[in-house]
Amino acid sequence: MRHSLIKDIGTLYKLRLGFFVVMSSVLGWFMGVESIDIKTLLLLTVGGYLLTGASNGLNQIFERDNDAQMQRTKDRPIPSGRMSVKQAYFWSILAGVIGIGCLYQLNEIAALLGIIALFIYAFVYTPMKFKSSLCVFIGAIPGALPPMIGYVAATDEFGIEPGVLFAVQFMWQFPHFWAIAWMADEDYSMVGYKMLPYGEGKSDRTTQTILMYTLFCIPASMLPWAMPNGDPMVGSIALIVAILSGLGFTWFALKLKIHKTNEAARSLMFASFAYLPIVQITYVLDKI
Repeated sequence: MRHSLIKDIGTLYKLRLGFFVVMSSVLGWFMGVESIDIKTLLLLTVGGYLLTGASNGLNQIFERDNDAQMQRTKDRPIPSGRMSVKQAYFWSILAGVIGIGCLYQLNEIAALLGIIALFIYAFVYTPMKFKSSLCVFIGAIPGALPPMIGYVAATDEFGIEPGVLFAVQFMWQFPHFWAIAWMADEDYSMVGYKMLPYGEGKSDRTTQTILMYTLFCIPASMLPWAMPNGDPMVGSIALIVAILSGLGFTWFALKLKIHKTNEAARSLMFASFAYLPIVQITYVLDKI
């Protein structure tokens, strides 16, 4: 198959994955904004896409030898030989600089959070995958920062509201990560990645943990309604949708516990892709 440079850059940046990251950032922005400003929205979108791309590019540079061994990643631009490491560094650094610049034009806090997300993902989470299954906790931090960045970009303030949006997405990361890790366990184990909890692989305790953390998504999703400061960010409609969505999400985690198959893990993964947008979009609509 012929690959163009543009397509390879898109693969390096993981643009399809970036869509979900940017969407959560934009929805966080809508939670804080009073009126829509197109320039601000574009800066947030472009900056978020490019910072995500830079993080993914650096990740693929550092993991290129392992990517070459795994079936699911061996055709990526670097291990396949279509892109050199120097070229990957160029495109990753370029994306990072421009992305940070876009966020800086919004405000300094958003830019700082973007830098933190990039640093943790590329330089802490990536090498920790070899050392401990706690890497998932580390990876959940940059993965949960986008809605916080969006809210801060809208309000120029850092407080409990963006922290609550962070908490919702932080808790979602665990069943999402672990569903993917379950399906890729053979590849991950071959290269020494420790992604599933306790390092036990596809065990009963692993599925119990996944189920427990999926259940935790329900109280986390209620936080925008049950604000500690007594000023709810959303109303009762969002609360009901969040609870029902969490119960539906949990059903798929329960099926994984019962069946312990890749098919059940795949269903949980797709459920995770549906759960978060449903909850976050409902937050925005209920706020309006």
